[in-house]
Amino acid sequence: MAFELPDLPYAYDALAPYMSAETLEFHHDKHHQAYVTKGNEMLAGTDWEGKALEDIVRHAGANDQGLLNQVGQHYNHIHFWNWMKPNGGGTSLPGALQSAIDSDLGGYDKFKADFMAAGATQFGSGWCWLAVKDGKLEIMKTANGDNPLTHGAAPILGCDVWEHSYYIDYRNARPKYLEAFVDNMINWEYVAEMYEAATA
Repeated sequence: MAFELPDLPYAYDALAPYMSAETLEFHHDKHHQAYVTKGNEMLAGTDWEGKALEDIVRHAGANDQGLLNQVGQHYNHIHFWNWMKPNGGGTSLPGALQSAIDSDLGGYDKFKADFMAAGATQFGSGWCWLAVKDGKLEIMKTANGDNPLTHGAAPILGCDVWEHSYYIDYRNARPKYLEAFVDNMINWEYVAEMYEAATA
């Protein structure tokens, strides 16, 4: 079954003023759609056509960088839209997730600082991540369309630091975008769901 562009789980203007309707329209309707279209083209007629997205990402990570840039970005963005919500962010996290951040990452403030640093220091295009590896939380960063799945980890939160994710709203001030993401946009309930699935 071919990949399809999912609908946004909120209106284009729902994340304003932290992410504008213009950014979401271009990012979702143009960029994500392009990854879906190109990924389907590259998979057509191959043994991997119709396989589970996570399995294709892992396969591409080991064998095909060009394919990874498309299917990885499709996977990343499916979750990216859900990792954000109106009136998100804040320091009140679901219990099990808060406990893990305290024990594995040194608490919320250190998580925030390290997560933002990973995003700010990712050279060029890529992502910063909160992931589960070997049962523990880790902060990671990856280039281009890569993600923790190709590194033996399960992503539970990611922030897109490609310029198209923030340039309309923040110009070259990537750290301000990262701070707005953490403080005002993260959907911690969705992160907690992915954490539970990754540690089940």
